Amino acid sequence: MSAPARHSVRVQVGGEELQLRTELPPEYAQQVAAHFDSALRQVRAASPSLEAFKAAIMAGLAVTDELFRSRRADADAAGRLTALTEEVNRLLPPTKRATKP
Repeated sequence: MSAPARHSVRVQVGGEELQLRTELPPEYAQQVAAHFDSALRQVRAASPSLEAFKAAIMAGLAVTDELFRSRRADADAAGRLTALTEEVNRLLPPTKRATKP
């Protein structure tokens, strides 16, 4: 079995050009870098005197917060879907009900 293809991708983050090596599609790597760069720009705009490494840490925390909120929202939605599925299943005639695996 061969290793996945590796791509070399140039991205801009915080005004710096970086060369990434990744197995992910180049477009995806560029989108990830652009998202982080946007978070970094927001931190720098809110706190212009903040040191660069601290701004990067704050941007990383902001992006991580987005991830955690998204995971929580996904889990909440999955719970609501499960509850709705169970309710619909309960309302169906016994011969039409889904069986649990």
